[in-house]
Amino acid sequence: MQTSDFKFELPEELIAQIPLEDRSESRLMVLNREQQTIEHKHFYDIATYLEAGDCLVLNDTKVIPARLFGRKQTGGKIEILILRRREKDIFETLVKPGKNAKIGDKLVFGEGLLNAEVIDKTEEGNRIIKFEYEGIWEEILEKLGEMPLPPYITQKLANKNRYQTVYAKNEGSAAAPTAGLHFTKELLERLKAKGVRIAYVTLHVGLGTFRPVKVENIKEHKMHSEYYYLDETNAKIINQAKQNGKSIVAVGTTSTRVLESIASEKGRIEACSGDTEIFIKPGYNFKVVDKLITNFHLPESTLIMLVSALYDREKVLEAYKVAVNEHYRFFSFGDAMLII
Repeated sequence: MQTSDFKFELPEELIAQIPLEDRSESRLMVLNREQQTIEHKHFYDIATYLEAGDCLVLNDTKVIPARLFGRKQTGGKIEILILRRREKDIFETLVKPGKNAKIGDKLVFGEGLLNAEVIDKTEEGNRIIKFEYEGIWEEILEKLGEMPLPPYITQKLANKNRYQTVYAKNEGSAAAPTAGLHFTKELLERLKAKGVRIAYVTLHVGLGTFRPVKVENIKEHKMHSEYYYLDETNAKIINQAKQNGKSIVAVGTTSTRVLESIASEKGRIEACSGDTEIFIKPGYNFKVVDKLITNFHLPESTLIMLVSALYDREKVLEAYKVAVNEHYRFFSFGDAMLII
C-alpha cells in the first residue's frame, strides 16, 4: 500500500485555528461499519452510542510547555522543543536552527534562569541537552516555556489549558491527545451515570506526531518510539469489560496504540510500561479495540492509516470527502469522528 493512497484535498480554511468555547459543542461524524452509514451529530451526543458496561479508554498524558526560546552563550537566537526525558535533567530535543547547535554549545534561557549544554546528537539529528537550574523543573518550565502547538496552527492560544484534556494528569507530552479535547467534566460524569466504565492509559506523545511519512511504500515507514504506562486498576477495568462482551472504545489513536501494543492475541491486557513503535495500518488485526473516537487527520499521515485499519480505507476517504463538503473542522482543534 502506498502513502499516496491516503491523499485527499483539504481546503486550508477547514484547518481549525482555535478551539470552540464549549469543548463538547464540536461536531461528531458517526461511521457505522455494519450499516455503512454516516450520521452528523454533536460531540455531546456521544452517550447515545455507548452502553452501560462499555469501557471508554482515555490517555491521561499532560502536555508540558515544551517550547523554549533562548540564545547561545556566544550569541544567536535558538528555539528548543523538548521531546522526551532521557534522565533526570537530560532530554531529547528538536532544535531550530539545528545546524547552529553543536555538541558542547552552551545555551541560556530566561536571562540565566535556565542554562543548558548540548551533550549529544541522535541518528535522526535531534539534540540531547542537559539543563542546569535552581529550584523545581516543572515550575521553571511553566514560567519560561510555551505550549508546543502543531505547525498548522498559526494563531497564539489565549488559554493554554485548552490544549490539555480536562483529565490530563501525567506530564510528559510534546503534543496533546487531541481526540480527548472534546470531553468536558460534565460529559464524563454523564457517561459514568449511564454505566459507562472509564479507564486511563498514559502515552507521552512525541516527535512522531509532527513527522510526515516520507516513503511511498508505507511498510518502510518507521514510527518514533513513545513511552506508555498502564496500571493494574485500569487493566482490570478494561479486561472486565472485554470479558463481559462490552465494547472497548479507544479515545484517540494514542490510546489505541497503547492497548494494541500490550494486548495478547486473545485481547487480554496486563499492567506494564515501556516504549512502543507500533504502526497500525490497513491489514492490522485489532485485538482489543472495538470502537474509536478520533479527530480528522492530515492527508497521508500515520493517523489516517490507523483509522483506515479499523474501517475500510475507501470508506474512510469517502467520509473525509463528506466532511470537507459539510465544512467539518480539521486537525487538533477540529471536530470528531466516532467509528462504531
